[in-house]
Amino acid sequence: MRQDSRHAEGQVALASGPVASAGTSTADATLPVPRFALSLRESLRWPQITLGPTAGRIAVGTVVVATLAVVAFAASGPTILVPRSAQSFPNWEAGPLHDVMSRVLSNPTALGIGFSAVLVGMIVAYAAVLAAVRSLSMRTIAITVVVLHVILLMSPPLQLTDLFNYLGYARLGALHDLNPYTHVIKQELFDPVYRFTSWHALRSPYGQLFTALTYPLAFVGLPVAYWTLKIVTVALSLGFIALVWHCARALGRDPRFAVVFVAFNPIFLIYAVAGFHNDFFMLVPSMGAIALLLAGRDRAAGAALMIAVAVKFTAVLLLPFLLLAVVTRPRQVRILVGAVLAAIPLGALIVGLFGFAIPNLSQQSSLLTDYSLPNLVGLVFGVGGTPDLLRAATVAVVLVIAYQLYRRRDWLTGAGWSTFALIASLAWLVPWYIVWLLPLAALGNSVALRRVAAVLTVFLILTFFPATPLYTGAHGINPLATPAGNASASLQDKLAQ
Repeated sequence: MRQDSRHAEGQVALASGPVASAGTSTADATLPVPRFALSLRESLRWPQITLGPTAGRIAVGTVVVATLAVVAFAASGPTILVPRSAQSFPNWEAGPLHDVMSRVLSNPTALGIGFSAVLVGMIVAYAAVLAAVRSLSMRTIAITVVVLHVILLMSPPLQLTDLFNYLGYARLGALHDLNPYTHVIKQELFDPVYRFTSWHALRSPYGQLFTALTYPLAFVGLPVAYWTLKIVTVALSLGFIALVWHCARALGRDPRFAVVFVAFNPIFLIYAVAGFHNDFFMLVPSMGAIALLLAGRDRAAGAALMIAVAVKFTAVLLLPFLLLAVVTRPRQVRILVGAVLAAIPLGALIVGLFGFAIPNLSQQSSLLTDYSLPNLVGLVFGVGGTPDLLRAATVAVVLVIAYQLYRRRDWLTGAGWSTFALIASLAWLVPWYIVWLLPLAALGNSVALRRVAAVLTVFLILTFFPATPLYTGAHGINPLATPAGNASASLQDKLAQ
């Protein structure tokens, strides 16, 4: 994977139009790297900054040190970084870095401000690495990515308890013989996983294939299941980055920018990987579908995409753009045949295990986060994210997809803009959803889409890190102080009971 950083100094147009002859690679050691600048192409031009190797290495080191500091502090003892750790924080959850760092900060407010400052520093370092990417070798980038993942593997789950919810639903079905799509976690009240979970009264919102894959973890001890799921998730994240690298090469581009754009993103590191979220179970087969398409293996691409859909239904958004990419009818038919052939055994497995019950997305999708776009739009009218606004946002997503397909230009960029529209439409907006967008923005040919992904990264960090509620609370600002917000808070309380 090593690439000589002395080459590739010119600017590139990240073109990725229809794949007329997938499988043909034009990649070599002199492929150019795209310039990264947070500017609007026409109306506003910000200066493009290119940094040298020294600045690049300092920025890379900063990302590594900041990540290690967050993980070590989170492992040191109960903190606001690890939900429910004040109630229970066994050593097997804390991990091997439990005794590395003393708890210098015990005050939650001071810790929140400190964590927020570290995240801001990581944003700056991320921008610096992107600006210096021409001066970094692929070997340096690859080694750093692996080191970051090893560090994050040793972290307790940060910010949310989703990992334990996954195990809770697995044990509910496999160990207690209760369908997680018709029953809830509080029905296993005396299971040891219960005290670590959060959504006690929520039927599972997760894809059935993912739940089926977690069932074997119900038959081992909770610490073993916990570490197994962490290891698999981190391994999948590395596999996902490897697929981004492979796709960049297959598209005839230097993969350094694509890998850095995705893998050094602070949300990707601190919220997605360190949160051990199941999105990687979806991202690997969906990126695999893109890689297979570029290799001309159309039926396999369709089958891989169906695996992603069975994990998380939102992956289906990629299907029309795969069909757009291949252009010719025979190749489109092969993609659909592959999708159908995969859907048949997947459907049989799902029905056999769970019957015809489906993931409970209706309740989750009606919940609001403070700064989701539907809620912010609703605040303009003093009502927040009402059901009518949520339905309008869904219609807007459909219109964006239809427009991108109508334009019939770059299929990766079209999928990227459609994914951004989907993220923007969500009432329950959480930071790590941006990992759906990052690879498409990195591989597509739209500079504007990459800028939007960068701005969205900053927005999500600033609106979710602890300093924001400290500031808004001190100034009497509550974005959920509306009828819709009150209804959402009431439902959250009910689901958590």
